[in-house]
Amino acid sequence: MQKDTANITIGIVGGAGYTAGELLRILAGHPQAEVKFVYSTSSAGSPVSAVHGDLLGETDLRFTDTLTDVDVLFLCLGHGLSADFLQKNSVASRTKVIDLGNDFRVTPTSCGARSFTYGLPEVFRGQIRAADNVANPGCFATAIQLALLPLAQGRLLQSEVHVTAITGSTGAGRSLSESGHFSYRSGNLAIYKPFVHQHLGEIEKTLTAAQGGSIPPISLIPVRGCFTRGIFATLYTECSLSAEEAERLYETFYKDHPFTFVLNREVSLKEVINTNKCFLRVQKIGKKLLVTSAIDNLVKGASGQAVQNMNLMCGLDETAGLRLKPSGF
Repeated sequence: MQKDTANITIGIVGGAGYTAGELLRILAGHPQAEVKFVYSTSSAGSPVSAVHGDLLGETDLRFTDTLTDVDVLFLCLGHGLSADFLQKNSVASRTKVIDLGNDFRVTPTSCGARSFTYGLPEVFRGQIRAADNVANPGCFATAIQLALLPLAQGRLLQSEVHVTAITGSTGAGRSLSESGHFSYRSGNLAIYKPFVHQHLGEIEKTLTAAQGGSIPPISLIPVRGCFTRGIFATLYTECSLSAEEAERLYETFYKDHPFTFVLNREVSLKEVINTNKCFLRVQKIGKKLLVTSAIDNLVKGASGQAVQNMNLMCGLDETAGLRLKPSGF
């Protein structure tokens, strides 16, 4: 995976999971990235391609249980494990850390001498550029925040927000569980964690800051989908804006952000799969504003956004390595 132009060295911890596999796929095409090691105690010594079969021919790296000095370290560990890993392992102070777990998104936002910045580029781009450590947002949080941020910044979130968001099975991670089995997911839908999903904390924190005060309740119904990847979210709330005003508000908010697009037609999930894009559509129906938001949970909702944050932290083009094309059929 080495490149002649590479000048940023990278390590990945928790290398056997889905997000690590996506990181490796993206970084294989990054013009200034060199992956030095992929850390996994469970797979140490095995070829990376033995676990991530789509990387056969793309890398000859083997998993390792030894850390080496790198410029950027991605933590792709299970939720609640990143802080413990940093406390138990020696990571050079100069190494920038991007955590894809939830340890530092809300509280606490620090670990020892490391202080973490919340990594949603569409609202915190300047802070991310200056950051040494970033907490990558959750997948549901990314889709929902991008759907609501223009309203929050305009102090227009005044009524309860109702959200239904359906996610692919990869959102549950690689470890086996009853609800992750093919026989359960195939041809099936089921809700889980209604109104109490773990991403609500970071959503509420970001939107409260953007609005400059309290926000109304966000009622989230997460749905397990019968597909592997992607999040398709529909949100509605009462709003005083006309359809034209709402669309203009969203287009203005995202005009300088390369991966978030406001469409004036129906959004479909397949258009964003395997990309770092978010597609939004805003419609006014009666008194209600309806917002549709679609992302790939493993890319814009995880690994792609993590690379976007790395680019900002390292002074690179924000889009480097992220011009990814979906399969539209």
